Amino acid sequence: MGSCLRSRKSLEKAEKRKFMLGNGKILLEKLIASSNGKHNPIRSFSADELKTATDDFDGGKVIMKCLFYKLYKGFLQDRPISVMKFEDTFPFSVSKFEDEVLGIDEYCFNCAAFASQMSHKNVLKFLGCCLETQIPLLVYESVANGTLDNWIHGPCRSNSGPLLLKQRLKIAMEIASAVAYLHVGFSRPVVSRDIKPTTIVLQEENVAQLFDFTLSLSIPEGETHINDSNRVIGTFGFMAPEYRTTGDFSEKSDVYSFGALLLELLTGKKISYSSHFDDGEDYRLQDLVKKYIENESFKEIVDPAIVGEEGLMWPEKEQQLLICTELAFKCLSESEGDRPTIVQVAKQLRQIYQSN
Repeated sequence: MGSCLRSRKSLEKAEKRKFMLGNGKILLEKLIASSNGKHNPIRSFSADELKTATDDFDGGKVIMKCLFYKLYKGFLQDRPISVMKFEDTFPFSVSKFEDEVLGIDEYCFNCAAFASQMSHKNVLKFLGCCLETQIPLLVYESVANGTLDNWIHGPCRSNSGPLLLKQRLKIAMEIASAVAYLHVGFSRPVVSRDIKPTTIVLQEENVAQLFDFTLSLSIPEGETHINDSNRVIGTFGFMAPEYRTTGDFSEKSDVYSFGALLLELLTGKKISYSSHFDDGEDYRLQDLVKKYIENESFKEIVDPAIVGEEGLMWPEKEQQLLICTELAFKCLSESEGDRPTIVQVAKQLRQIYQSN
């Protein structure tokens, strides 16, 4: 009996070592390719300690989940953490695109490579990873208040009360600042490709932070765009039209996604929302908002929580909201040349926030 246990432990130890060597090699290659090897220190965690920290990845500790991974609350050595655990396989059929879609592990390595480069107050701090599992586990600082999506559309809205206008403006300003950091803070611009409420977390004082770099890529030196037509992937409503149709993306693709995010913050509705208007046609959220403005009923499409909150009277609030909405529409321009840069967006949002 004892011999069998020792043998099994030896096999487990050998398997962990195999994963560590293989994963370590791939991660190093990713780091060199994406950052010339320049990154913040990456701490190594063991599979056992992360399993213990999350109560064996208990479902009750899930902060959020997406197609590729789940983000868990954890507690390690008297310190709260967050653990990103990727799925072993795609939770959807990719048989039609098997030669074109990256494996889950590639998305994980990509996320780790970019997250390890980040140093900004509005980016969730990456602490390290565990290479002992077939697909590495990624470790971040703790998340205090869940995802922005939960505050706009989910349980936080009803359990803790909706976000006030000033809080929403602050969140928009902070995320614009984080995206601007991606675009201008590196030798080669980093494009997120996945800016949306589910990839934004809120900390104490509702400080907003980006955290998911699963789909991120750097623009090659001397280039203005990347073409990734074989792997067009993202969330409907947040994907820029040029990316959806041709696979081309640039910093302006992130600006489009940010415009969709801003519109969700203002209306409390999902960007993919469609509804019948008086003429019986379906509209995207941006089209619907324009219709309400044209019909002088803008108040009816704004999140009721903003309209009904104490503080500014509606005429004063409406002016701020219309300015924000106009900015969102600029970001959502069909032509990327008509969109502002995210630096310009962040500057204007700061002015709006300070005026509030």
